[in-house]
Amino acid sequence: MSGVVEWYRDLLYNRNDPRTNDWFLISGPAPIITIVVTYIYFSVSAGPRYMRDKKPYSLKNTLIIYNFIQVLLSIYLVYEGLIAGWLFDYNYKCQPVDYSDNPKAMRMARAVYIYFLCKLIELLDTVFFVLRKKHRQISFLHVYHHAMMPICAWIGVRFVAGGHPTLLGVINSFVHIIMYTYYMLAAIGPQVQKYLWWKKYLTSLQLIQFLIIFIHNGQLLFSDCKFPKPLTTLLTLNAALFIYLFGSFYVKNYLTGRKEPKTRQENGAQCRLASNTENRINYPGQKLD
Repeated sequence: MSGVVEWYRDLLYNRNDPRTNDWFLISGPAPIITIVVTYIYFSVSAGPRYMRDKKPYSLKNTLIIYNFIQVLLSIYLVYEGLIAGWLFDYNYKCQPVDYSDNPKAMRMARAVYIYFLCKLIELLDTVFFVLRKKHRQISFLHVYHHAMMPICAWIGVRFVAGGHPTLLGVINSFVHIIMYTYYMLAAIGPQVQKYLWWKKYLTSLQLIQFLIIFIHNGQLLFSDCKFPKPLTTLLTLNAALFIYLFGSFYVKNYLTGRKEPKTRQENGAQCRLASNTENRINYPGQKLD
């Protein structure tokens, strides 16, 4: 046990990024673990129980403002990630972390930290689902995704605030520009619904995102790049799991599930036809609706 404790202390306090050691919520794992555990408990237990006998909240204006802010934050993160490294300076095959205090390295470190804070803010997605009693939206995929991303972002800020995995943040933020724009428009009301036919393509975009992340990080497992192999393995496995989860969701909802509405309509029509036929037989003088 003493060996495990020493290993834990060495990992957490000797191998961390010294530039971010004293940043808010980054000095130790206790705050992020508390936040994520509280989020999961509220999402799957406390929140639904609290709303059980209450009417769902509308939150229309809140959702419009919230999603608009998310779009702005995502645009900012894409811009910062590109200017601080990925547009001109970073190598797509191997990019070690620059732990120095030079302006561009610190700019990327701050962008990674803001990305982490955004992952915490995004936990409100589920809170709004609970308050609006959209329980069907609170799936395992949704809760796992929202719980895991703050943890991954915290690890990034604590140990590698820059370098190779920051491409993940740039791509993810770009996807979120489109995703939160969709949510903002959907929150406006039915008058906009006819323009939101592109919902299923959001899932396709998510799948492409995780495929790029899987390849981009997985290649480091077979190279001599000076980037921590354990963290590379974690990011690659996590991307693979997200590919499976989002792929299963896409197949269920947009491939195999796409025929269900037609089948239900046909079944409904057959039932109405049978009912009308029975009415004609038993009540020949009755006017049918």
